[in-house]
Amino acid sequence: MIYLQLFFEFFKVGLFSVGGGMATIPFLQDLGARTGWFSPADLADMIAVSESTPGPIGVNMSTYVGFTCAGVPGAIIGVLGLVTPSVIVILIVAGFLKKFRDNQVVEGVFSGLRPASTALITAAGWSVALIALFRQVELLTTEGITRTVPYLPAILIAAVVFACMNIPALKKVHPILYIVVAAVIGAVLQL
Repeated sequence: MIYLQLFFEFFKVGLFSVGGGMATIPFLQDLGARTGWFSPADLADMIAVSESTPGPIGVNMSTYVGFTCAGVPGAIIGVLGLVTPSVIVILIVAGFLKKFRDNQVVEGVFSGLRPASTALITAAGWSVALIALFRQVELLTTEGITRTVPYLPAILIAAVVFACMNIPALKKVHPILYIVVAAVIGAVLQL
């Protein structure tokens, strides 16, 4: 039963996340909240690992979640669930595109998808920033009440990286170097 649920849940993520890997993040947040397969902190960790490993973020994340839920078969089924909608849509679109290549309606649909993709990616970036830069802390005086507070070490690292990326001499440095340096600092400081 878990295999069918993994396939179905990741099929939905793959079907509705138009715009690439970062567009899957809002759907994955919802998936984690509904199923309990992973927490928001697990999602932040998965995003960090997926961004620093080869391959699409959605595929890396579906592999991880599938593996943690049902081992190697779960990882395979999670990936198949995620990519199946794309394969089906590409085959259908390719067939129609040959016939309607110059159709204004088809052009309009593709133009309409661009803002939707941009909005999904923006929402994903905002969610990741909130997870990375703020922490939930429990108030000591009242049990069960939490408060969101800025996480100063992460904010400091983000500010330094942002400042370095805006220094003209450092603009030519490859972004992967910034990712590696931030990862090393995070590991050393145990962030």
